[in-house]
Amino acid sequence: MRPFALGHVRRALPAAGESSLARVPFVLKLALPSAGEQLLSMLVGLVDTFLVGHLGAAPLAAVGLANQWIMFAMVLFSAVGTGATALIARMVGARDMDTANRVLRQAMLLALAFGAMMTAAIEIWAEPAMVLMGADAETVGLGVTFLTIAGSTYVFASLMFIGNACLRGAGDTRTPLWVMLIVNGINIVVAWVLVNGLLGFPRLGVAGSAVGAMLGRLVGGLLVIFLLWRGRSGLCLRSGRLALDLSLVRRILRVGIPTGVEQLIFRLGMMSYVRVVAALGTIAYAAHQVAINAESLSYMPGFGFAVAATTLVGQGLGAKDPERSERDGFIAFAIGAGIMTVMGICFIIFARPIVSFFTSEAEVIAAGAGPLRLVGFSQLFLASSMIFAGALRGAGDTRVPMLINGASVWGVRVPLALLFTQVLGMGLIGAWIAMITDLAIRGTLMFTRFQAGRWKTVEV
Repeated sequence: MRPFALGHVRRALPAAGESSLARVPFVLKLALPSAGEQLLSMLVGLVDTFLVGHLGAAPLAAVGLANQWIMFAMVLFSAVGTGATALIARMVGARDMDTANRVLRQAMLLALAFGAMMTAAIEIWAEPAMVLMGADAETVGLGVTFLTIAGSTYVFASLMFIGNACLRGAGDTRTPLWVMLIVNGINIVVAWVLVNGLLGFPRLGVAGSAVGAMLGRLVGGLLVIFLLWRGRSGLCLRSGRLALDLSLVRRILRVGIPTGVEQLIFRLGMMSYVRVVAALGTIAYAAHQVAINAESLSYMPGFGFAVAATTLVGQGLGAKDPERSERDGFIAFAIGAGIMTVMGICFIIFARPIVSFFTSEAEVIAAGAGPLRLVGFSQLFLASSMIFAGALRGAGDTRVPMLINGASVWGVRVPLALLFTQVLGMGLIGAWIAMITDLAIRGTLMFTRFQAGRWKTVEV
């Protein structure tokens, strides 16, 4: 295993002293598969929205609210995934594949434990969770159905999420892309058949959409385990003993916990924000959900170039070349921001046709087009908040993104949403003005932190 791993690393790492222009293809090589992976990952939610959106406003709102809790479950996974990515990237940069594989094994053990915890939590507290979101009785019932089915395979979702994070740390963004392609193929086919009752199967509606997501994640988790057990991109689960190593677990969590806390604070803030939107009524929330899913297409390049920044910054620091890390971070931002700005222009110009793709209800289309146009103007700030946060995490500087994201969502988005909707009566547009104000502040602060360069001295 060792000769193969070292050979892979030598081919993957760039030569020292490369110019910025020469680095662009290397950044794209990492970013584009990651962007594709993010698109495929989001397609699970987009397919749910598309299929359920044509069943009516209540099913659409139910799936949207249920997915808030599904995303909440990702908090623990992101803590382990971020820590593992940063550490493995450092080890790959230093050409220490033995330690990289030890990190892999500890990360996957944590994935098993955290996945089991979240599966149990979702199954036990599904109904109180939906009630807490302020949904009406019909929406609660549909949401509980979706949650309990989709959340039943979260052990495998955790293994898939964290295993893919380890691969990205090793510089392999293509394998996660192929995994998500398979996951989405299963989700689309199964959900399409079961939601609509095709090929002799019963028409299950919301439950059919949940079964598609569940089976996709199940297969994705098993596939990642299989690939890592055989050995992939220098990483191999069977290259050592699968026993708990508390010293490495502490290192993973020391880097990852601030990201987990950040995601917890941010997710709670987002759920409070969604609660404000849900209070505007089922039509308003359905329109919000459609616009969010349409706008989430711009997360694709943001995520892709954030992953590239995470990997390259970590590898550069592992190779004792912080200047290369800084250059790679700015290159990733420049390309990602350019793509997202073009997408923002498309949101502004084609808002109504885009929203119409997800639902046929005239009231929902009318309410959702305005917010989508509005968020088109904030894409540069969204790019900055995502890509520079990824670069800082690659350096192990995870506490500052935690503070920025937590303070902005609770200090800006939620209070302004309450002010604009409850006091000033601005409705859904007011809630989205609060959102883009939050994005502008976070994007500016992330850029300022990265430019300051204090991340270059962080120990992991």
